[in-house]
Amino acid sequence: MAMRVSGINSGLDTDAIVQELVSAYSQKTEKYTKEQTKLGWKQEIWKNLNTKVYSLYNSVGKLRYSSAYSMKKTTVSDTTKATVTASGDAVNGTQKLHVLSTAQSGYLTGGKLALRKEVTNADGTMSLEKTDGRDEDGNIIKITSGTKLSALGYTDGKDTTLDVHTTNEKGEAVTQKITLGKDSTIQDVVSALRENGLNASFDENNGRLFVSSKDTGKAADFTISASTTKKIPKTDDDGNLVKDKDGYVVMEEIEMSDDESASSKKLLGLLGLDTVNNTYDNQAVKIDGRDAVISLNGVKYTNTTNDFAINGLNVSVTGVTDDVTDPENVDLSTLDDSTAITITTTTDSQGIYDKVKDFLTEYNNIINEITKLYNADSAGSYEPLTDDEKDKMSDTEIEKWETKIKDSLLRRDTSLGTIMNSMMTAMSSPITIDGKDYSLSSFGIRTLGYLNAAKNEQNAYHIDGDEDDENTSGNKDKLMDAITKNPDTVIDFMKQLSTNLYKAMDQQMQSSSLRSRYKIYNDKELDKEYSNLTKTIKQWESKVSDKEDYYYKKFSNMETAMSKLQSQTSSLSSMLGSS
Repeated sequence: MAMRVSGINSGLDTDAIVQELVSAYSQKTEKYTKEQTKLGWKQEIWKNLNTKVYSLYNSVGKLRYSSAYSMKKTTVSDTTKATVTASGDAVNGTQKLHVLSTAQSGYLTGGKLALRKEVTNADGTMSLEKTDGRDEDGNIIKITSGTKLSALGYTDGKDTTLDVHTTNEKGEAVTQKITLGKDSTIQDVVSALRENGLNASFDENNGRLFVSSKDTGKAADFTISASTTKKIPKTDDDGNLVKDKDGYVVMEEIEMSDDESASSKKLLGLLGLDTVNNTYDNQAVKIDGRDAVISLNGVKYTNTTNDFAINGLNVSVTGVTDDVTDPENVDLSTLDDSTAITITTTTDSQGIYDKVKDFLTEYNNIINEITKLYNADSAGSYEPLTDDEKDKMSDTEIEKWETKIKDSLLRRDTSLGTIMNSMMTAMSSPITIDGKDYSLSSFGIRTLGYLNAAKNEQNAYHIDGDEDDENTSGNKDKLMDAITKNPDTVIDFMKQLSTNLYKAMDQQMQSSSLRSRYKIYNDKELDKEYSNLTKTIKQWESKVSDKEDYYYKKFSNMETAMSKLQSQTSSLSSMLGSS
């Protein structure tokens, strides 16, 4: 670009003159820039609208199937013992439910732990006695998670094991061994139990271990016992270690010696985990895990949890209805139905009504927006503002100006008119069911028309008797009446209506050379126009720059020439003056 020059010699406002000379080119650039700005706004409006239309398209797609209207509701005579929900597969009618037992996790409350020490009896034998639990200064020593097992009286020189009996995912019995010694802590016991699939904790305030299974049901139950066997490395006849294919030493299980077995029993008792013997006056209490057992209509069902899914009913039990000794083997014919819970299942008319209402609400929101965009007022001579024009206006004035333009961009748009008409046609076309023609008006659903509807809402549908609609709330509720008396007709009608609307919308969202799949507007065409405008603007910006350089160069040459002329004139004047 040529250097800009001032009219220092000519006295001319060079910049103003140059800008005037290139104004025709600048106006072209400004014209295409404004055109691109409007096109960008138009694309954004289309994108937002398309998102809403596509959402309706997906919603309508689901309404084509019976499953969308498979709604049931249930009432339960005693919700303190059971709660029940129903799906579309549930059978209407009354059913009898006996809850014979609820699912329970296995739960072990350990005996209270005590500090103990070995003492020598008069006959020379050794025994364990509780200490007073105080240190040399008389302070009470509290048993904590960090207390060593030796402080509880386990001072045996060798480590020992306890057996944890559980079941695996296949329901097979599994026994795991946990190894502990005199220097192990209570926290080590807790951690070992947790590692073997149990919930375990130590309550320092009560001085007890608490253990439970992670899941409810008989299969998830557990027991903890003293070990009678131990695992040692396996050797061959020559005394060499036997290894598996991966190089690991193979372990084999053998019977413990009497002393080893006694050591394991001792540790089990000192930890308060023995549910059979009360050797240390701290016997544990165990509640066995059990399954939930119910009888529904004279058929027994068993589950590891309190939740049952039976023929469309989802039953959750919380309390028993019958006092039976052996729930799993009870003779169901002996149960007294006077104690049973009554489950009543009916069609959820309100649910179906709400499904129709929600659909119409979504449809109305979109058709009103489309109608408003299509019938928008013309923006007249309004054009996007330049930066200079914005500098002279407030933010509010700018927003109003631009809104005026944006609101008019889809006015009488062909693509918009097509999708609007196709949707309206699908909604208003008659539907034949069992030889009889139905329309939305057959169920008290109609538009208000041009005279009664609010501006741009003449295509929206209203439900007679809808308490949320001030326009039709006072009318007779024909829709709910039809759903209550003949739900199948309403459902068949809605399925066909949804199918018609879905097909109509799908047809308008087919891909072509001008638009992508699932677009209701020519997005490809608009993208191409925007790209072409970008190129055009750059071309005209380049022309403006070239013309500016051209004229500034001319003026620069003129200023140079005038400067030389002035210099020559000054020299001539000096010569004439000196003579």
